Amino acid sequence: MLEKKEFEIPSEKFKKGATVYTDSDTPVKAAIIYFHGGGLLYGRRKDLPRPHLNILTQAGYAIIAFDYPLAPAAKLEIIMNDVESSIQYYIDHSDELIESPKSSEGSLPYFLWGRSAGAYLCLIAAAKGTYTQAPAGILSYYGYGFLCDNWFKEPSRHYCTLPKVPESALCVIPEGIHADGDLDTHYSVYVYARQQGNWIDLFYEGREKFFYLDYTLRACDKLPCPLFCAHSTGDTDVPFSEFTELSNKYHAKRFIVSGTEHDFDRDTENPFTQKVLDETVAFIEKCLNK
Repeated sequence: MLEKKEFEIPSEKFKKGATVYTDSDTPVKAAIIYFHGGGLLYGRRKDLPRPHLNILTQAGYAIIAFDYPLAPAAKLEIIMNDVESSIQYYIDHSDELIESPKSSEGSLPYFLWGRSAGAYLCLIAAAKGTYTQAPAGILSYYGYGFLCDNWFKEPSRHYCTLPKVPESALCVIPEGIHADGDLDTHYSVYVYARQQGNWIDLFYEGREKFFYLDYTLRACDKLPCPLFCAHSTGDTDVPFSEFTELSNKYHAKRFIVSGTEHDFDRDTENPFTQKVLDETVAFIEKCLNK
């Protein structure tokens, strides 16, 4: 049976929490640290569909979903520092977060899992490699490393087909640093940013040179662990060319979906959803059994 526990995580900047999912009938053999998507502008940690939670926890993996601060109130340096601190928090406090006989012997092996922007955060965090325990693998669902030019700095063809969102949408979201970005208030800001082609301006301040050096994968030749990448061929948010560059650069295990949905696994009836979860479990098992 799926069990859920809530934890308050120390943070000076905002109210931060984590949700831990386990299966009461299955011993935990590894942890999956999860970060949600939403273009760094919207979303919440409790966005995983029930089938994802059931399949992964029943396979023996605890899922720990952490909050992180959202742009534009928090810029990328603050966001990344928080994500990195969440990963280290797991390493230092795994025995408190997960009840497992193995956790008493030290931190369980862990995987970083993100969807879309969450995958981007996992990839950049892993590339920095500053943790006392390295991840055993990275699970990137339609993630990116800003490896290809222009797509993130130009008006999106897809989003420009939607009704135009005015700049006043920015006035609706809170000014203070926060982690919960409701679709009703925050999603329109992402649409506005993609229509205008000014997306990165909402989450990064500084010289473009340092964005490419510090917050993309362009200068990272090797990740500290194996990578699993899932992507749609006609993804409307993140071009397939970005997936190709990412998976080629790090020799990733690929899962390719024929379709145009960005977050294809949101549809739990989609046969690709079951398949990607099965492939995810197989990837984790292979990493653990090396």
